[in-house]
Order: sequence, then structure tokens, then C-alpha cells
Amino acid sequence: MSLKGLQKAAIRAPQLFKAKYNLGENTKDAVYIDSERRFQELETETKKLHDESKKYFDAINGMLNHQIEFSKAIQEIYKPISGRVSDPDSAIPEGNPEGIRACEEYETIVRELQATLAPELEMIEQRVIAPADELLTVIKAVRKMTVKRQHKQLDFDRRRTTFKKLQDKKEKSLKDEKAMYKAESEVEVATQEFDYFNDLLKDELPKLFHLEREFIQPLFQSFYYMQLNVFYTLHERMQSIDIGYFDLTQDVEGAFGKQRGDVQEQVEQLTIVHFKASGGRKPARFGGDGKLAIEGKSPSAVSRRRSNESLGSPPPPYSSSISSVLNGSSSSSMARANSTGSSWGAAAKAKGAAPPPPKPKPSRLAGAHTGPTATALYDYEAQAEGDLSFNAGDVIEITQKGATENEWWSGKLRGREGQFPGKTLHSICWRAVKGLTTPR
Repeated sequence: MSLKGLQKAAIRAPQLFKAKYNLGENTKDAVYIDSERRFQELETETKKLHDESKKYFDAINGMLNHQIEFSKAIQEIYKPISGRVSDPDSAIPEGNPEGIRACEEYETIVRELQATLAPELEMIEQRVIAPADELLTVIKAVRKMTVKRQHKQLDFDRRRTTFKKLQDKKEKSLKDEKAMYKAESEVEVATQEFDYFNDLLKDELPKLFHLEREFIQPLFQSFYYMQLNVFYTLHERMQSIDIGYFDLTQDVEGAFGKQRGDVQEQVEQLTIVHFKASGGRKPARFGGDGKLAIEGKSPSAVSRRRSNESLGSPPPPYSSSISSVLNGSSSSSMARANSTGSSWGAAAKAKGAAPPPPKPKPSRLAGAHTGPTATALYDYEAQAEGDLSFNAGDVIEITQKGATENEWWSGKLRGREGQFPGKTLHSICWRAVKGLTTPR
């Protein structure tokens, strides 16, 4: 919008607000209002006609392209997996020669059908989509005319209101007389401009509606017959397909069941299709039964876990830090005892000599594992024979560490030895590994 147009929009804004909320005097023409409503419907439906015909054109082309890509996908599935040793049919030159040949024949038929339908689709674009574009161009020009008529109406109402205010003023000065004379001339100009656009649209909009009906009738008829040609060609070509790979004597459901056989039952017997993850991350537990980390565990797993928890966790390994802490606490206690005063010493002497200390008991740490250990933050249930199950809070003796945290580690727990993942997503994490690098 130019600067001049912006200035006019600012001047018309108050009158536009009054017209929107029906304040003051606003010009209303019932004939034009009805014509303008019909024009809005014509504008909406023409845009819809253009969009839907374009979608139909793209849909037919897309359907044929998808049929070709579908055939290519099936053909690739029938072939062995790049001759790798993981494919049981890698020694066979082609996994399903009949199926691959049927896919190639089907692709050839669809490409021929695409070439046959190309002229029909081109006619749809020329006789339906292109005329709809031309009609939209005409409607856009008419829409500009209606906007111009609305602006002239706002100017007419605004100048008429100004002139009426000056005319109704009881005592007029010389300045008011000059302003009233100027407003009267502006009202005359605004009236002429508004009447021109208003009469022009009232006269020619009905003609446009009549021409629009004349335009739609052949357009719809052409689209109908071209659509019949497309469907007839599709039906005739697909009906004449004679690919020996397909048994057309049976119904669709029966042929599908015969071809599939017991493949679904065989797939269900594979272990990998029933694999379940161990669930999300859970906070560590250092006592109590608690709930299972994975829902749906068997009763044997529940009883085994509870029996393991009842045995208790083994004590932490011996560390020099423990003795240093004990020595530090004992020395501080002796310092406090020496600082209590002479009265405590005299009372101790009156009681006589202290009894000899008892014989030391066998230490529980004598047989404890002194190698590297790790504390599990989450539960892990053995997934196969040779795996080690444990609960959150268990201290595991590390016997063999993997090269990285993503490999399998070996360890002992309560006399049982097995393997477990060094780190799996939302399943196991290590808080501390003494003597080993901590996985992150």
C-alpha cells in the first residue's frame, strides 16, 4: 500500500468502525447486498472447483506412480538380502523367481496404462483446471471493484455526516459557512462516485452470474466424460491382466489365505518378536520387598527376588579409610577424656585396675571380596542362561570388565556368577566401581 493509500485508510477508519457496528447513518442498498452475497458464494465455489479438479489430476497420476513403487518394493523383498550369509536363501540366485517376474509384468502394465491415460489427464488440465484459473482471474478483478465501491461508500457517508453537522448548527460563523460550502461540494462529488460504482455492480453482477452458469455447464460435462474415459481405461486394462502368478479363480480373501499359509504362526514362534525391554528407570532401593521393576514377571521370579533380599547384602570391602576414620575417632575420644579434669582420674583409680579385654571375635571381613565392586542402582533380571540377576542396592563383585560400558561384564553375587550388561538404556547404571573405570 502506498503512502497516499495509507492516509486514506486512516481517514476512513472511524467511518469503517461505525459501519461495522451499525453506528450513525450508513448507506444500505438491499439489491447490492444480495448481489454481493451471491458473488461471495461464487468466489468460494470457484476456488473450490479449481482446487478439487487439481487434486483429482494429481490423484490419478499419484495412484499410478504409487502402483509402480509398490511393485518395486515387493520385487526387492522377493530378492535375497544382497547375498549375505545371514540370508538362508543367499545361495539361490533369486528368492522368488515367479514373484519377481510377476512384479516386473505388473510394473510394465502400469507404465503402459500411465502412457495411455496421459492424453486424458492432459485434457482435464486444459479443459477443467485452466478454465477454472481464468474464471478465478475474472473474479479477482470483480473483487477489486467491490472493494472500490466500499471505499466510495465510506467516503460518501463520512462527508454526508460532516455536511449535516454543519447544516444543523444553529449559529454559524463565516468560517462555518465556508466549511459548509466546501462540505456540500465534497458530498456531491462523493455521491457521483459512489453511485457510479454501485449502479455498475448492480447492473453487471447478475450478468456475471448468468455467464458463470453457462461456463459451468460445459465444464462439468467435459469433466464427467473425461472421468468416464479414465475409469473405463483403468477397468479394461486391469481386467485384461493375465499374470500366471495370481489365481483369479478364487475370491480375494481365499487367495490371500492360501498364499499366506501358516507364515503368521511361524513368525509368532520366533523369540525375537516377543522381546520386551526391562522398563523405565527406577530409583534405587536398599531394603524391603518393593515392587517389581518389570510388570508381568512370573511368581518364581518374585519368590526368587524376595529370597535373595532376605539373605541380606554382604558387608562392604575392607578399606584403609575405615581404619583411619576409627583411629581418628578414638584419638579424639582420648583427647576429650584427658581434658575432663582430675576428678574423673581419681574416681577411676579408686575402682582398681580395669579388667582384661575380651578375646577378639573372628572378623566378618576376613573372607570378604577385596577386589573391585559395584553397586547396582536398578534391578536386572536374567534374560538368558548364564546371566546374573540382581536387585537395586546389591553390591556385585566384578570379576571381568568389558572394554566399554556397552559390553557385557562378569561378576559374583551371593555365590552365583554370571554376566550382565555394563550399561543398558533405562536399565542398569553404576554408582561406583572400586578399582575400575566408572562407566558414564
